[in-house]
Amino acid sequence: MKTKNPFLFALAVRRGFMYNIVMEISEKTNDGCILDSVRAAFGPLDTELKDPTQLGPLVLAYIGDTVYDLYVRTKLVTSTGLTAHGLHLAAAKRVCAKAQAEAYRRAEDILTEEETAIFRRGRNSHIGTVPKNASIADYRSATGLEAVIGWLYLSGKDERLAEIMTILLDEQKD
Repeated sequence: MKTKNPFLFALAVRRGFMYNIVMEISEKTNDGCILDSVRAAFGPLDTELKDPTQLGPLVLAYIGDTVYDLYVRTKLVTSTGLTAHGLHLAAAKRVCAKAQAEAYRRAEDILTEEETAIFRRGRNSHIGTVPKNASIADYRSATGLEAVIGWLYLSGKDERLAEIMTILLDEQKD
């Protein structure tokens, strides 16, 4: 399967969409923004639902985890020649709690006050699970970072999200 937009290709692979649905989305979104493509597929967010700031931090982290994962997988698909198994291993290395905590430490200086407040809400939330392969501090930092990403996505702050994700992903070492 090949589309005009590599982000849509990764979305299709991730979600198993049929080729014609992906092409239909591609034709509807002129600028090729991955977030616009996702919104086009599922319709606009219900503005009466809730202000993203009013959502719980774990709800923000829930959606932020997926957005982060999609960015990582998209970058890998578009910038490497790895096999599917290699892509999986590389993505797992980049989305684990330890890697996300390290990414946060690199980016914390560029966060606004509002983003830092969202991060703290996510980090300090009662997670309810104990991580097996990460320290509790890394797990909490990763949750905070995911909350910020989820908040930016749900708030429609696509440019800011792209700016932060570029910094987070461009500085990751293998």
